[in-house]
Amino acid sequence: MRIDKQDNIWAIDKGSDMIIKFDPEGRVAMVFGRKKEASDEGSGPWTHPNPPRPAADGQFRQPTDVTWDTKGNIFISDGYINSRVAKFDSNGDWSKQWGDRGKEQGQFNTPHSITSDAKGNIYVADRGNSRIQVFDPEGTFLREIKIEVPVPPGIHPWMGAMPAPERAIGGLMGSGTPWAICISPGPTQYLYSADAYPGRIYKLSLDGQLLGMFGQTGRQMKQFGWVHEMDCASENTLYVAEILNWRVQKLILHPAK
Repeated sequence: MRIDKQDNIWAIDKGSDMIIKFDPEGRVAMVFGRKKEASDEGSGPWTHPNPPRPAADGQFRQPTDVTWDTKGNIFISDGYINSRVAKFDSNGDWSKQWGDRGKEQGQFNTPHSITSDAKGNIYVADRGNSRIQVFDPEGTFLREIKIEVPVPPGIHPWMGAMPAPERAIGGLMGSGTPWAICISPGPTQYLYSADAYPGRIYKLSLDGQLLGMFGQTGRQMKQFGWVHEMDCASENTLYVAEILNWRVQKLILHPAK
């Protein structure tokens, strides 16, 4: 879920392939996408053919997140099956899309989270490629950010066996692989990114310089179980939603210490 500058609530629903905008009173204001109907002939869960099916304008296949630029244009990361960013104008009219499955610049493998800075640049957590890609509002590639920090000894995943070496360096369970991202407001903005293993949150400058990190996987306070959304209320106040621990933590950081 995201909250825009007008306090509208946006719910991104992977299961129904829909994005719903609610006004502050809870009324539905916009709907994007459409759920597959159980009554449709041949209806069933999305399959994963290789190569993937091409994305269709206005239709989503397991979307993940939403953000906006300075003009109110809407950007949706789509998603677990599609590999693109879809852009709509502020009225909800289709504008364009960019991206496809792959590892090159402007390609994605599970665009899992999306946010924007004060200039309207779009940051995409390209989870499957273990990187954050940055674009201008028209989808022009600007830069790539990778977080490469060794895993401390003794850190065990929230569940399951230790990741194989090839998965612990890059890829889904890699250290620094972005599962959720957000950018703080204010005159100097900061990018925050969370991984699943070793379960850390990273603070970066917008050009990708690592400034700090904290946390580890676990079930206690200040530990994390697969962060799937973050809100940067300020540089030092974060709201962090965990899918495995069924909770939201409010974090107040103390960088001076």
